[in-house]
Amino acid sequence: MSFDPAAEAAARGIVVVGAGQAGGRCVEALRQGGAPGGFTGAITLVGEEVHLPYERPPLSKEMLADDGESRIAWVRPAAWYAENDVTCRLGAQAVAIDRAAREVVLRDGERIPYGVLVLATGARPRPLPIPGADHPACLFVRTLEDSRALLPKLAPGCHVVVIGAGFIGLEAAAAARARGAEVTVVELGALPMARCVPSEIAEWYVRLHEGHGVTFRFGASAARITDDAGRALVHLGAETIAADAVVIGIGVIPNTELATQAGLEVRDGIVVDARGRTADPAIYAAGDVTRHANPLLGLELRLETWQNAQNQAIAVARNILGAGKDYAELPWFWSDQFGHNLQIAGLPGANEQVVGRGVLGEGPVLRFHLQDGRMVAAIGIDAARDLRFCRELIALGAPVSADELADPTKKLADMYKSAKAQRAAA
Repeated sequence: MSFDPAAEAAARGIVVVGAGQAGGRCVEALRQGGAPGGFTGAITLVGEEVHLPYERPPLSKEMLADDGESRIAWVRPAAWYAENDVTCRLGAQAVAIDRAAREVVLRDGERIPYGVLVLATGARPRPLPIPGADHPACLFVRTLEDSRALLPKLAPGCHVVVIGAGFIGLEAAAAARARGAEVTVVELGALPMARCVPSEIAEWYVRLHEGHGVTFRFGASAARITDDAGRALVHLGAETIAADAVVIGIGVIPNTELATQAGLEVRDGIVVDARGRTADPAIYAAGDVTRHANPLLGLELRLETWQNAQNQAIAVARNILGAGKDYAELPWFWSDQFGHNLQIAGLPGANEQVVGRGVLGEGPVLRFHLQDGRMVAAIGIDAARDLRFCRELIALGAPVSADELADPTKKLADMYKSAKAQRAAA
């Protein structure tokens, strides 16, 4: 007998473990989707944090720009959960899944039955593997408490050391400088954001940050951290840097322990198909924690993006209710630093033809990645409107003219309309 997730959910309820953005959007979509009025069965949301679901991008952006509290991006107001009969078990940790009984076991011993279970357990910051990394001045930027703890250190007279020059590290550096703190960024590699952007753009961001007073230490790593009357001393070989705060931004680790305990397949993430299903038909997963099949790209990947946390969770909710539709979206992510907006659509590769439009530092900039005459990725700085049409062109998979892409007089909106019309006529 085949497993009917909608029927099982209606009979025994749905449990969502993980009350971050993915968990919040999944619950929201369950109540709003499917049959008229949405799913009406029992929903329980389990989260380790004491907060209701919120979005994480503002933690390293808007929340570090001012007093922070007004910038919290709640998925839904607190009243919504009560009004929609969602049971929220906050400050609670799920420690096991009893697949035979279909129950989630909490640390206090409580067992919550489920017809369908959604794992939206997210990821946690990768710890800095050196002596002294537990110093009180060492902070991450992953939770509301992290941002609240960091904010007072972003002030004139304070020195912030950022370890890791990825998006989070550079956003924290920009926020610290904007608030008057001195900033030193320590990066093992030769350039920032090396996994995401080509050297041309990475070098421009170095100049941007240096122009605002940020100091870089490339090709350097912290060997240990010691204490000096409450301040942290970051030891970089022969150099020692005193810091009021050390922001650690060296990546994240997916929270797969619950899935591993349950015997589900895990490979740098919980393995799910294009509809968010694990090998157990009663268990789905969504968000940062998933390694999922993407039919649009023809590959399996794990994404740590706002877009994926939201949209994959919505797709999973709809599939539980019977939509039967693959989640196939183009990856898209962004970063805001010193008033400049960087957006990336797709997954830029090193062996693709790159066509440029615009000069770095002189207005909007676009870099188009082509493969076999088709756009497969695009990078834009202060070019949000054009990036929208790049996303459409990539998804369409239609041939594009490199000459037209390089010509700033050619509107990407017109190129997309033309390509769409040609595809429809074919």
